[in-house]
Amino acid sequence: MVADLSQLVKAYDVRGVVPDQWDASLAELFGAAFVQVTAADAIVIGHDMRPTSPELAGAFARGAAARGADVTLIGLCSTDQLYYASGALGLPGAMFTASHNPARYNGIKMCRAGAAPVGQDTGLAEIRTLVEQWSDGAPQPAPATAPGTITERDTLTDYAAHLLGLVDLTAIRPLKVVVDAGNGMGGHTVPTVFGGLPLDLVPMYFELDGTFPNHEANPLDPKNIVDLQARVLAEGADLGLAFDGDADRCFVVDERGAGVSPSAITALVAARELARNGGEGIVIHNLITSSSVPEVVRENGGTPVRTRVGHSFIKTEMAEHGAIFGGEHSAHYYFRDFWNADTGMLAALHVLAALGGQQKPLSELVAEYDRYSGSGEINSTVADQTASLTTIRKVYGARDGITFDDLDGLTVTAADWWFNLRASNTEPLLRLNVEAKDEKTMAAVRDEVLGLIRG
Repeated sequence: MVADLSQLVKAYDVRGVVPDQWDASLAELFGAAFVQVTAADAIVIGHDMRPTSPELAGAFARGAAARGADVTLIGLCSTDQLYYASGALGLPGAMFTASHNPARYNGIKMCRAGAAPVGQDTGLAEIRTLVEQWSDGAPQPAPATAPGTITERDTLTDYAAHLLGLVDLTAIRPLKVVVDAGNGMGGHTVPTVFGGLPLDLVPMYFELDGTFPNHEANPLDPKNIVDLQARVLAEGADLGLAFDGDADRCFVVDERGAGVSPSAITALVAARELARNGGEGIVIHNLITSSSVPEVVRENGGTPVRTRVGHSFIKTEMAEHGAIFGGEHSAHYYFRDFWNADTGMLAALHVLAALGGQQKPLSELVAEYDRYSGSGEINSTVADQTASLTTIRKVYGARDGITFDDLDGLTVTAADWWFNLRASNTEPLLRLNVEAKDEKTMAAVRDEVLGLIRG
């Protein structure tokens, strides 16, 4: 098919509606282009539970093999299981998933050997150019004289063993944990990873079903964790865990059914990773995580490094600084010992180890890491993003004790609050995040900023 790749190729991945925007014929071209750009002689491919995933992954494999690359198919897997395979096997990889998008979508997350990201600046633009040219009728290079082989390999038990080797769960007290897999890949990985641990596992929506019959597999949207919250209370569980569709993100619910801020989880895991590394190391956090994150990092002997929002920025900073850990407000958690890649499962194991290693309930345990009041991300549709940001700069620039920071959008900081406004790259939106010393101050700042940008 001749495709409009401007809508299909995003900043970090490929994602669109099947078959309207792309299909197996295009997936085959992506496979060929991926091998050409990475110069790989072997690759690894995995896929999620979406109905279109096996066909698309198979087509990508054919395109890659035709270019001479040997292909290892690991079949059904979470995205972090694909990163594990890329790291452990030392191969570039492709994961077929559209994460938490609706059922009609599918996509490809690609990486170089060692799970290094492939984004617009690291190969994705070149891959897009090749696929555009070929789909438009330009001649492709001649097939390899010896096409690559395609073999299958199961990596689930090795993936689980690797994770469990990074967190000591041998001495934890028994815990009752409810897990909502959202009919996504958590239903595939959780039973193997949690098997043998002193956990009373209560599974929810573990049936792999890419039509998502129960709720969207996006735990950051509050409506999608309502079932989990109710079940945690009904079961008298110690905590709840919710995974997104491709199970690379994990959201935590405490014993009261309250959602735990991903920033608090970032701070908790950062403290544990610093302790594992002798009380020193660099921790990456994006600029809209809570101020409690850099505070906790410093208190535990580490050095916090602030970065832009977006996983390619975090992974780049992780590699450049040799950071031991990184966290985002979106419940993505990155580990040096996991090839700098993100794995919600490893973060979940840290939470289980921290909770099970002492007697307090989770709400009390995380309280020390959750020190401020945050608004969460609030989107506003605006006619002119630049004009709105100029208005904010003018209004707050006239006040005493205010500082500006342009690392990613505009961050405005005062003595007891800060907010960040970022423009969406793809929609006429401004994204607002506010944090303050208390709920009243946060609400006042939030409402004033929204009033200014919504006119």
